[in-house]
Amino acid sequence: MNNSEKEVLAQYLPGKVVNTVYNWIIRYKIHFKITRSRQTKLGDYRPPAGKFPYHRITVNHDLNPYAFFITFIHELAHLLTYKQYGSRVKAHGKEWKNHYRRLLEPFLEKNIFPEELHNTVYQHLQNIRASSQTDVNLARTLMQFNKNPDETVIEALSPGSFFLFNNRKFQIIKKLRKRYRCLEPETQRYFLFQPLTPVHPLFQPEKISDKKETNQVQSNRKN
Repeated sequence: MNNSEKEVLAQYLPGKVVNTVYNWIIRYKIHFKITRSRQTKLGDYRPPAGKFPYHRITVNHDLNPYAFFITFIHELAHLLTYKQYGSRVKAHGKEWKNHYRRLLEPFLEKNIFPEELHNTVYQHLQNIRASSQTDVNLARTLMQFNKNPDETVIEALSPGSFFLFNNRKFQIIKKLRKRYRCLEPETQRYFLFQPLTPVHPLFQPEKISDKKETNQVQSNRKN
């Protein structure tokens, strides 16, 4: 990376952490890519393999600066876990949690986060989940810093509502135990969305009937 790439990082991260993230990328020789919004994840890590002899980390471009930073740390913890243990341990086991905590905790002392988020991150580190999206308290607090005022979350919409996600139209069919079952009218395929997935609401027509369970179901946004 060079200074121009460092300036790119500054567009996505809180200002106080840009140098740290830049130095991590250089130190661990990370091939870092800022990607389009993805339905199934906020970011990912892939170890060196085959024609890719370097560590690879991606993070979605549409995250607010604090969510972007926490997602990067999540993926960097995967990298450090792989360097130490290879693939012999669980993806989000105690080894990953230890690295994640060690990376993120010092930033609580550096006052990187606004007060309301600082307290939530502290609580988050007491009981680390596999994804920031599955820590409901953290996900809700992070959403306060989203830039798009037209966004809402799926749990705020009623069954039958239409919404846009990643420039695709969906309709909420029903709430399941932990997620929302939604239909993409164009493909007639079903998808499962996390309750706190940010979406663009469209309108709320008459509720449509549920389709048979044999249609394909895909999970939404997991780290």
